[in-house]
Amino acid sequence: MKLSLSVRIAESPRRKDIAAVPIETVAASANAAGFSGLSMRASVLHISSSVSRVAAVRQLLDGFGLRVSMVTGDLPLAINNSEATAVLRNITPYLDLATALGSNLVRVMMHNETDIDEARRASDIAAERGIRLSHQMHWGSLFETVDGALETIRRVDRPNFGVTYEPANLLACGEDYGPYTIARLAPHIFNAYFQNIRLDPESPVIFETRSRGAVGVRFVPLNDPLGIDPTLLLQALKLEGYDGWISIHQPLLDHETVECSIDAAARQFLPLI
Repeated sequence: MKLSLSVRIAESPRRKDIAAVPIETVAASANAAGFSGLSMRASVLHISSSVSRVAAVRQLLDGFGLRVSMVTGDLPLAINNSEATAVLRNITPYLDLATALGSNLVRVMMHNETDIDEARRASDIAAERGIRLSHQMHWGSLFETVDGALETIRRVDRPNFGVTYEPANLLACGEDYGPYTIARLAPHIFNAYFQNIRLDPESPVIFETRSRGAVGVRFVPLNDPLGIDPTLLLQALKLEGYDGWISIHQPLLDHETVECSIDAAARQFLPLI
């Protein structure tokens, strides 16, 4: 496996479309800590970014030897609002951005039955360019449960359409997220995320799940013993033959600095992978 860092770590705590720390700082810190790639989001680059800006970021990352593990090409995808599925109806700009960044993986979102045909069409267009589409296990979507994800993948029925395994959303949705689930999803896992949470009904952070209603979650440090332990999960991914990216998809916590958080994440996860 290869270790990637989501640029989410440097986003403004209250706005996912604004980088509170410049990509130059994030890239330098990620490289120094030992990361191999960055997971790109709209806070740094999006489908409306200028060609010159995209080229400048690509040059920066190439200079540090960092690859782009996946592209999340607009803000609705990051926040999962009603516009998040628009990517499926206009996939070309997202593919263009991924190509310009040297990535072969684009994040998509599906909410309803009508999105299945759109996902097939988008997958076919992406396949012509050697690009895969991946849907994160995520509340409020067709990938909220493992059964739902597998059924949707079966119905889309495209070899370049798969899933981003992510245990925190599975936990919030009342699903098993351990080795059994990894084994079930394994043939379709294109990417893996890790963010650490614990369930907390008093938390102001709410996941609006379909299966359980509003679920309070609290983001906790990556090594918090009351959160999710990544050790067995990474071992299970290895046993299933997964050799792709594991992206640290953690937001910056109140007491942390970006540089220290990046370094701590690398020190924890590099030995595990």
